[in-house]
Amino acid sequence: MCRRLTMDTVKFFSVIPRFRRVSLSCRHICSSAFNVSEKLKKKEEFNSKLAAGPHLKDFLNGAKPANPVLPVPTEEDPPPYIMATASSLTNNKVYLETYGCQMNVNDTEIAWSILKQSGYKRTCTEAEADVILLVTCSVREKAEQTIWNRLRQLASQKKKRTNGTMKIGILGCMAERLKEEILQREKLVDIVAGPDAYRDLPRLLAVAETGQQAANVLLSLDETYADIMPVHTSASNKSAFVSIMRGCDNMCTYCIVPFTRGHERSRPLLSVLEEVRILSDQGIKEVTLLGQNVNSYRDTSSIQVSTVESPHLSRGFHTIYRERKGGLRFVDLLDQVSQIDPEMRIRFTSPHPKDFPDEVLQLISERHNICKQIHIPAQSGSNKVLKAMQRGYSREAYLELIHNIRQSIPGVSLSSDFIAGFCQETEADHMETISLLREVSYNTAYLFAYSMRKKTRAHHRLQDDVPLEVKKQRLEELITVFREEARRVNQTAVGSRQLVLVEGPSKRSPAELCGRNDGNTRVIFSEALKGDCSSQEGNITVQPGDYVLVKITSSSSQSLKGILLGLTTLQKSPGYS
Repeated sequence: MCRRLTMDTVKFFSVIPRFRRVSLSCRHICSSAFNVSEKLKKKEEFNSKLAAGPHLKDFLNGAKPANPVLPVPTEEDPPPYIMATASSLTNNKVYLETYGCQMNVNDTEIAWSILKQSGYKRTCTEAEADVILLVTCSVREKAEQTIWNRLRQLASQKKKRTNGTMKIGILGCMAERLKEEILQREKLVDIVAGPDAYRDLPRLLAVAETGQQAANVLLSLDETYADIMPVHTSASNKSAFVSIMRGCDNMCTYCIVPFTRGHERSRPLLSVLEEVRILSDQGIKEVTLLGQNVNSYRDTSSIQVSTVESPHLSRGFHTIYRERKGGLRFVDLLDQVSQIDPEMRIRFTSPHPKDFPDEVLQLISERHNICKQIHIPAQSGSNKVLKAMQRGYSREAYLELIHNIRQSIPGVSLSSDFIAGFCQETEADHMETISLLREVSYNTAYLFAYSMRKKTRAHHRLQDDVPLEVKKQRLEELITVFREEARRVNQTAVGSRQLVLVEGPSKRSPAELCGRNDGNTRVIFSEALKGDCSSQEGNITVQPGDYVLVKITSSSSQSLKGILLGLTTLQKSPGYS
């Protein structure tokens, strides 16, 4: 039978001409049969074990199989930077020092919030600090030189410490720009953390405790610290900064910001609203929305996507990057923020002039608690220089926007930025900037001599050919003209009643109080009740965070002075409905 089976099998394969001819023997067939038998036997044994083992219901009921065999865990020593925390260290007092813009103030609060959660304690005196962190600015060379001088002072103090535990760190833009140089130059610094690396501070400090230098300067495409609630340490301060976006895509040729803070990304609107609500509950009376380019804000993370598309650039302005589509825009954010607390003032900075569509101006005009003050950086009054700066507008377009703003928001206060002595700026270009200062008459201006920064487009493609002495001279001329115009503008406020948010005692005269009006101009007044407010008598106690009415009696280029008329509220003050 075995022979017949073999022959029949061979015949079967023979009738398929395209298949390989196979020769089978009785031994092969018997061996195959044996293997099949073994497989069936093993399968039965496996099924038997499977049937005897635990079922799904045993796991659901929390039952354990009898005598379970579990792997024995091996103990390994974790890295020291994982084990070390501030709560386990004795050297955990941190001193924070802030330089530069309002964004750095907000970054300081974010960094402190992260360190506080890790168990660190904050001290107000550097003498008792174990860790000294400088939140730095890199916009101008002078700012960086100030930091280098400060680092040498701290290094000298560190050498005098008997226990040798003091650590020094550089945070922010300078850390991002100079990186290796900061770590190598004179070995002054123990840790370096860029603007997107604050979450890593506890680990960096733990590494520094082992005697090593530690750095993290990686830029992020999505970090906004949306889940970090900044810690505001001053109970008497009734103003706060709220970051709504980070980075910048404008790539102005003189600017280092895109290289130190990365690409533009917006914080989710709901996160911003939650922070403002918390600040309102804490008694904060004024919030400034912060970003390198706040009014190009666009939140695409929410399902509440704006469906109505309209022109988002001011007339006569253009941008080098492709305009973003969809999402909630700055006007949506400003609208919702202003509705949280009618007794809270809302400001914002810093915008780019290209992002002022009429709908933003209309909202500012309509909402009583959105301050009628706009920062609108010009940088230069010369079309040639504006083109070299890659600003995306002409002098004529800028002036048309100023006219539109003043028509839309009567009594608006304007502030601006100007750079003196940019690359290839001639005396004629400089005079055009002076004429722009006179034509617009700003309430406030920030004026600086040009300082070329490495990595910028100007550094690679333009020549810094204006001598330093010429830059200084032009800067002084700009300052002189600005002050003349600001003095004239402030003079028009004499005799008026101004709503003032009280900040505290005046720095120059403790007997007087200081605050800021809607236009962000400093107002100084006596606490004693005077003037023509007959409904109140005698002296009143004024606290930081109070709204008061002040009658302006005199002015200068930088401040107003007046007499107190009485306490009020934001909604009840004159000029508001």
